[in-house]
Amino acid sequence: MILEVITDAVPGVICDAQLIGIDKDGRASNTVDGTLQAYFDAIRQQNPDCGNYGEITSLYIADHPIQRIVLVGLGSIKDLTQDKIRTLMGSAVRSINRHRAAALLLDVGHYMIPGAQVSDIAQAIVEGALLGTYEFKCYKTDSKPSKFLDKVFLQCESHCQSDVEWGLKQGRIVADSVNFCRDLVNHPSHYLTPSRMVDYAALVEESTGLELTVLDQEAMRQKKMNALLAVAKGSEEPPRLIVFKYKGNPDSQEMLAFVGKGVTFDSGGISLKPSEGMGDMKDDMAGAAAVMAAMKAIGQLKPRVNILAVLPCVENMPSGRALKPGDVVTSMSGKTIEIITTDAEGRLILADAITYAIRAGATRIVDIATLTGACVVALGKSVSGVITNDSDWCKQLLAAAQYSGEKMWELPGFDDYTEQIKSDIADMKNSGGRWAGAITAGKFIEKFVEKRPWVHIDIAGTVTVDKDAGYNVKGATGIGVRTFIRLVLDSSYVN
Repeated sequence: MILEVITDAVPGVICDAQLIGIDKDGRASNTVDGTLQAYFDAIRQQNPDCGNYGEITSLYIADHPIQRIVLVGLGSIKDLTQDKIRTLMGSAVRSINRHRAAALLLDVGHYMIPGAQVSDIAQAIVEGALLGTYEFKCYKTDSKPSKFLDKVFLQCESHCQSDVEWGLKQGRIVADSVNFCRDLVNHPSHYLTPSRMVDYAALVEESTGLELTVLDQEAMRQKKMNALLAVAKGSEEPPRLIVFKYKGNPDSQEMLAFVGKGVTFDSGGISLKPSEGMGDMKDDMAGAAAVMAAMKAIGQLKPRVNILAVLPCVENMPSGRALKPGDVVTSMSGKTIEIITTDAEGRLILADAITYAIRAGATRIVDIATLTGACVVALGKSVSGVITNDSDWCKQLLAAAQYSGEKMWELPGFDDYTEQIKSDIADMKNSGGRWAGAITAGKFIEKFVEKRPWVHIDIAGTVTVDKDAGYNVKGATGIGVRTFIRLVLDSSYVN
């Protein structure tokens, strides 16, 4: 999709659709062509709710220069947020695409929030448009076109053109990275193996100049990454550890580590999952995908922060040589782990990946994983669970998540929960039982962070959506990418 900023002074832009925001009283910005307000008033007579938040009304006006006018309800302006604008744009632009419009005009000024920066509003508009029109059709043989909208013109006053262009650039980078993450998660597991994840990592390295290191099975064996290797034992697919490094502030000793769970298919191993829903276990690498996608954006944005990204990638499969319940493995840290269930494998690979990150110089850590069904039971499908050992670090992450519109909620991390993962024969066990499963999984991971400020994000419930809604399209959401980018940019401003 081509995105272009134009000023009010630029005449003759040819569009076949225009998107106009109207408030809860059916009034549009005073910058709108006055001849249109009569049509809006008539629409409001027929549908008094047309200005309610999220309402979309399409008009065809034969004698107007732009014949297709789409009204999007903003609700009360004082209640608008950047994420609400992003959501509106996703729905509205998708609706316009269904009308087969090729070129769309919208005025950034219609969506301004009191106190907001125009660049932030432009970024939200661009993200919504690009995320809301995402498609994953790699495996479709039907050649019928479904994407008709090719150009979007963002109109603004000339004095804020540079700010809108900045927001457009940022929004494009962020949205493209989220859609890259969605692609990775949507691919089936026979295609997206650990080795294929390496191929995508190489593409990111090539396009951004990030430093990339890949550890194969033998290299991990030499580093005694036995917890990770234990998970991989049952599969014919060899494991890989993908490591990105970005030195945005070489004078600083601080290094933020992102660690993402990359189980490209999770059968449960010997503790086999039920067949119903097992096909969805291709998305068990969404944490690694989010980290890789965020690094793709970071390599383009070039913030003044040092970042290490560690992606442990494996398959969890049953076989004659697979990890078994009752086994004891010695992790890279030297801590021993009793295996209660082989379906609690994500925390095993994260344990070794976090130890690797610490030995590589990480001073702060965020891990992200589709870790537990218990988190979905606790928080549902729209909120990710968070657990931490450092409230200040967690507040920074939650602020970045709120800015990005990714809902996250901190779970209690009391030390009492560690009682559930005590083992009679090893330093700990990999499952604390049914109760508080999302929390005990987080407390397990905490055992390996060596008192570094750390936040764990469980995205098991938020990794996919079942239907189109706002800027989310059925399938993978790309959860975590926008939060990570914002967290890094916020840290860059502090430095």
